Amino acid sequence: MIKRYFLYIGLLVLFFFSAALNVYSLGKSENETTRFRRDLTRIEVSGRVRLVGNSQMSFLVITGEIREWYIDDSEIDKLMHLQQQNVTVKGQEYFVDRYFANGMLAGRYYYLKNITVVNPKK
Repeated sequence: MIKRYFLYIGLLVLFFFSAALNVYSLGKSENETTRFRRDLTRIEVSGRVRLVGNSQMSFLVITGEIREWYIDDSEIDKLMHLQQQNVTVKGQEYFVDRYFANGMLAGRYYYLKNITVVNPKK
């Protein structure tokens, strides 16, 4: 009776241990503290305003010499009429890390919010 009890406990521990290992392999947990940079830095960006993506998921971006900055959804109205023009804007930059399902870093997307248009050049 006691041997059977220890066998069941051992199998139960083995089951939970293997389940915990499989859950860890499903990917890195993404929460607000790990995905978003909290210290928003004020920067000045120059580049071309473009609309990228497809009809279901389109994004407004500023393509500069260094990188692309995605425009925060609340700021799209300020730059939508300036598509395909070179502009200089000031805004707060933050980034979002994207991960694959296995936990590897897929890329870092830079965003701008609180935008002020300084100079739209044609």
